Amino acid sequence: MTKPLITHLRHVALAAPDLDRQLAFYRDLWGLAPVESDTGVHFLAAEGSPEQYIVRLRKDDQKRLDLVSFGAGSPTDVDTLAAQLTQQGVRIIHVPRKLDTPGAGYGFRFFDCDGRVVEVSSDVATRDFRAIGARESIPVRLSHFVVNSDNPEATVDWYVKHLGFKLSDTLCLGERGDFMWFLRCNDWHHSFAVARGPHVAVHHISFEMRGIDEYMRGTGRMLREGVQQIWGPGRHKAGDNTYSYFLDRVGNCVEYTTELETVDWDQHHPSVYDVTKPDFIDQWGTANQMNEFVAKQQFNDPDRGVFVAPPL
Repeated sequence: MTKPLITHLRHVALAAPDLDRQLAFYRDLWGLAPVESDTGVHFLAAEGSPEQYIVRLRKDDQKRLDLVSFGAGSPTDVDTLAAQLTQQGVRIIHVPRKLDTPGAGYGFRFFDCDGRVVEVSSDVATRDFRAIGARESIPVRLSHFVVNSDNPEATVDWYVKHLGFKLSDTLCLGERGDFMWFLRCNDWHHSFAVARGPHVAVHHISFEMRGIDEYMRGTGRMLREGVQQIWGPGRHKAGDNTYSYFLDRVGNCVEYTTELETVDWDQHHPSVYDVTKPDFIDQWGTANQMNEFVAKQQFNDPDRGVFVAPPL
């Protein structure tokens, strides 16, 4: 089966009233590297990634997701996808053009079915990056991005139909039904996922660490610094990745992870994992229980950026 025109997850852009505390959190505690700032917009990179930046921060009167950005293989692929989405009636914010963010590139923006802004770009210049060393507990790359939707089945169908994502696996809560869907655009088990929630919001942003030791050291650093822990450390069944969830300074859930599974694009068949079975939600049995506290924090606040385009 042909893979989608989208190749990978590039970055996530967030806005919040308390920009200074957010910037200090991601730079000084979480382990991202400032690239540059421009008129109050701050770009933060992962030392181990060729992406120009993986998190973008700016100040706004309201907490919101500005956009999620994905890569494409070429300008031709960008143009092809833009034409397809236009024909399918997707709301385009701006047509393909040269971008003026770090690394430039060629891309366009549009709204998904829940009103999130999505950007797809190609030909973004890579940055100098390095191999992360042993015991260095900083992110290697942006792993995946998970959103909440009050109509998640429709959101999953939209990303499959319009952007070519493929379902990897699903989580369910016993007889209460499905509540999370993992989607892939490459060989990683998931780069994007959709969770059932009471409103449209950010569920969590996940950052890949070098290995188990670095992941645990990063988890320990957050605990020592008094960062609010939500869930973990543990190891999921779906995706086989580790997890430690914390809250950033405005209440977005962020995750340290490592060893996310890779799957064969054509041969992998989706499974449904019932997380009422303890070893399906945490293979190690080391994490705190998934309960109403954990769920509430990951529901997050309703996103105020729905169908509102951020500054370009």
